[in-house]
Amino acid sequence: MKPKTLQKICLILLVLLMPVAAFAISLDEAAQQAARQNDAKVLSARTVEEGGRRVHEIKLLTKDGVVKTVRIKDNSKGKKR
Repeated sequence: MKPKTLQKICLILLVLLMPVAAFAISLDEAAQQAARQNDAKVLSARTVEEGGRRVHEIKLLTKDGVVKTVRIKDNSKGKKR
């Protein structure tokens, strides 16, 4: 793959995932938005803590049959348990 093509793909992916990271609060909302933005079905979703911050991990199945994992920061204020 040409470097310019790879750069364009990375930029497009970054732009597509940015709204999810900016607005997702609950795990359910993050999973729904990730599925919508990637035109995929949610296989699993969980929230993990990394360095005191919560991150949603959403495993998706695309229409092409590819399984991918999307990681989304939980931007809610304060820790939830």
